Amino acid sequence: MHMADALLSPAVGTTLWAGTVAVSGYASMKLKERIDDRMIPLMGVLGAFIFAAQMINFTIPGTGSSGHLGGGMILAIILGPHAAFLVMASVLMVQALFFADGGLLALGCNIWNLGVYPCYLVYPLIYKPLTGESKNPGRILVASVASVVAALQLGAFSVVVETLLSGKSELPFGAFILLMQPIHLAIGVIEGLVTAAIINHVRSARPELLDSIASARPLDTAISLKKVMITFAVLAVITGGALSWFASTQPDGLEWSIEKVYGKGELPEKEHGIAAVLKGIQETTAFLPDYNFKPAGKEPKKAEAAPAWPGIEAGTSAAGIIGAAIVLALILLIGMGIRTFRGRNV
Repeated sequence: MHMADALLSPAVGTTLWAGTVAVSGYASMKLKERIDDRMIPLMGVLGAFIFAAQMINFTIPGTGSSGHLGGGMILAIILGPHAAFLVMASVLMVQALFFADGGLLALGCNIWNLGVYPCYLVYPLIYKPLTGESKNPGRILVASVASVVAALQLGAFSVVVETLLSGKSELPFGAFILLMQPIHLAIGVIEGLVTAAIINHVRSARPELLDSIASARPLDTAISLKKVMITFAVLAVITGGALSWFASTQPDGLEWSIEKVYGKGELPEKEHGIAAVLKGIQETTAFLPDYNFKPAGKEPKKAEAAPAWPGIEAGTSAAGIIGAAIVLALILLIGMGIRTFRGRNV
């Protein structure tokens, strides 16, 4: 559900950028109040894992579409809403800047749609009330599926509203929403099952971590997070380096919905204005566009053949591992910056 710049007007894009910056400031301020040094590397490896996991699209049977893990609920449940939002923002920023996944004008919308809803609305209002004090895997499963579905429905609806406010007449509100909501419902069910499996694993390995996050109390200093961090670090390398080859070649839910309404998977890009300027910047910074090596030289466009599956590409593996490492480094820098700022104000 990564929006491209062509879907937005500059007014809507910059408004959501402003909203995202404001939420980022709020999240940083709240995290500063109770940041735990041991949580910073955990934030980093979880961000690396979510980056790698988002590379794997899974086919939605019978639709010709696919979806991928958003990861917002996984982050919120394990890290709490404030740290989770900053991690999600970091993942999406790295994707846009270095891999041309989602536009730079649309980055504020993408962070809002994939970060604000799961972290600040769904986690406190749906997931926590549904699970309560229960550690029952079945209850966690129900809460995870319900939460992910709710978060994706809110995100998908926001995409439709943002295109409407941007004046994109190519995507009529009624037709667009009737495609976006059902396909993201299906995607949400699958992601919810994956989320439940991951959360139940973490609970079995380190239940104190989830209990401390849920109750907003400090984690006992005697509790080690090493096992959890190693697990997610290994998963990030395996997922980004090899499992990414097996991503579905079908268009994702957003592209599929646009194609059904408009006839093509994307709208034409603006050749002038802020969107064109930002696209030029992105073309400069994205050293592995579309998660692969840049082609050597410009060749005449040929009719596109169906992509091979599995896509065993060295560039894909490099993108998965390098991208995960960049996300890890960025989050560590953000965490250390927040910790340093806190130290100066103590």
